[in-house]
Amino acid sequence: MIGNPFHVLATINSTNNYAMGQVNAGPVADGSTWFAMEQTAGKGQRGKQWLSEPGENIMLTTVLQPALTLNQQFMLSVAVSLGAYDFFSKYAGEETRIKWSNDIYWRDRKAGGILIENVLRGNIWQYAIAGLGININTPKFPEHLANPVSLRQITGKTWDSLELAYDLCRCLEERYSRLHPAVFDTWLAEYKEHLYRLHEPALYKINGEIFQGTIHDVLPDGRLCLEKGKEILELGFGEVEFIFAT
Repeated sequence: MIGNPFHVLATINSTNNYAMGQVNAGPVADGSTWFAMEQTAGKGQRGKQWLSEPGENIMLTTVLQPALTLNQQFMLSVAVSLGAYDFFSKYAGEETRIKWSNDIYWRDRKAGGILIENVLRGNIWQYAIAGLGININTPKFPEHLANPVSLRQITGKTWDSLELAYDLCRCLEERYSRLHPAVFDTWLAEYKEHLYRLHEPALYKINGEIFQGTIHDVLPDGRLCLEKGKEILELGFGEVEFIFAT
């Protein structure tokens, strides 16, 4: 089960780095999870740093051994994204969304992110190191951050981040325990049902060019189908940037 065992770390540079070290040191049980009260060098997508005040938010990593092949990686990403969506929408409500490929949004603001790193042994997908950072109790974010939001800002309540971390693990486990290629079409449809900006014209940037485009679909391999003018672009991770109004 995800969260069994569940380790609480007082201070660590990055839960993903720590979990990776555990995997490199020897076998790790599927679902082993590390929660940090404080991260000094939290990792986000594309090398971005993710920081938080001690005890304020959810910063955890779970080690998974999915019974999938490497060309089925997006299935795991969808399962983890839906688990995080299930968790956050329970507290923040129906305005919760999944931003491609696996950020958690509330309205036009980022509530959390997911970073999945893979450990391979030859062609075998041995482990997936899934890190999740969810904004829970931050009352105010630095002005240089574009569009963050916390559960406290949404609800006006202060939460126990550790107790919510246990609940997040339960939501992830509910999805992960049923992860199988047979359910993927259904889950991909559900993922798209909750997709941020689906069929809504908005601004994007590719290779320095900002333009108005519309998301039409997400393909089974994870590529984003974005309409630009009269063409449909099929984009991989990191190939497009979402632009937000200031």
